[in-house]
Amino acid sequence: MTDTQDLVSWSFPTRIVFGEGAAEQCGVEAVRLGGQRALLVADKGVKAAGLLDPIRKALDVAGVAHESVLDVSSNPLESQVLGAAREYDTFKADIVIGVGGGSVLDVAKLVRLAVTHPEPLAQYDDAIGGGENIVGPLPPMIAIPTTAGTGSEVGRSGVVTIQATNRKTVIFSPLLIPDAAILDAAMTQTMPPAMTAATGMDALTHCVEAYCSVGDHPMADAIALGGVRLCHNSLRAAVEDGRDLRARGDMLKAAMMGAVAFQKGLGACHSLAHPLSVEFGMHHGLANAICLPAVLDFNRSAIPDRIAEIARQLGVRSDDPDTLSFECAGAVRALRGAIGLPSDLSSQGIEESDLPRLAALANADSCHKQNPRSCSQDDLLALYKACFDDS
Repeated sequence: MTDTQDLVSWSFPTRIVFGEGAAEQCGVEAVRLGGQRALLVADKGVKAAGLLDPIRKALDVAGVAHESVLDVSSNPLESQVLGAAREYDTFKADIVIGVGGGSVLDVAKLVRLAVTHPEPLAQYDDAIGGGENIVGPLPPMIAIPTTAGTGSEVGRSGVVTIQATNRKTVIFSPLLIPDAAILDAAMTQTMPPAMTAATGMDALTHCVEAYCSVGDHPMADAIALGGVRLCHNSLRAAVEDGRDLRARGDMLKAAMMGAVAFQKGLGACHSLAHPLSVEFGMHHGLANAICLPAVLDFNRSAIPDRIAEIARQLGVRSDDPDTLSFECAGAVRALRGAIGLPSDLSSQGIEESDLPRLAALANADSCHKQNPRSCSQDDLLALYKACFDDS
């Protein structure tokens, strides 16, 4: 008899509408999902950039009433999710539409949880198996990314800082996956170069860590490598010329592919990055960019062939697997430098005396449990030290 612990489950269910002008289909998609009253979740920057205008127009044309919530920060808080959920109930909404970066889309996903499940959100923490407490159905959702990094528009998780613990917490369930994702490169044109660079490195990190993580998921592995290749081909172009819609579109694809792939898992880089965002407000993509090379070097002894394959997709030229795996972290450092991102934690106002406390927080983060090389708290501290002055 087969041991069910040896079985795995693979799925890729999201409907994706891709192309320039795709945002104009928002109203059609809302009606298709049965929506008549939409709660738009965004932030003040999205509104100021005029990115809500085409969405509102499309909803008006389709006859879908709408109300907006703009109180979302770059590292979203539990209070913001619960506040948006109250607005959903007050407006008597029946569909959620997230328009923004990963933080906005995560809040939009978790609003659906908050309006159908009891508080507190802490009970749904993936680290304690909280996904088992999430049951359907949830209200339908459309996700429209305005950045190309997290891939939250196709992901099955929402990340939020829980008030009781002040810890960035992952809430994970297939039920959280948006019903439709609309990928329109024109919606990402307002991203400035630094944000394009940071979010692009977030997409790259998702692809790299998914490919390296433990477990058997051949579809996720293939998609992750494809995402790495797109980042190599198009991230620099997207940073240098924000009007390059081909490059912008490629990065939207890479971000989406990274999030599809990391259903397999992530790794130590994300455990290092999460406390940097919570404790110091560092952009998640920048935190990943600073930490990823050190993690690649750390993992090289455990999975040299996989590290070598990543290097190939990043353009490293060699027929020798050992050379490829050795050069992989350097290729990431070179890309990071080419797009103008800083290389070390010390440049971000972090003191060396902060590192032990950060290592304890990183050790409490569940992502490193799927790292291909086991990490102790001392290992995570050593990785922080390697990132402190990484030139």
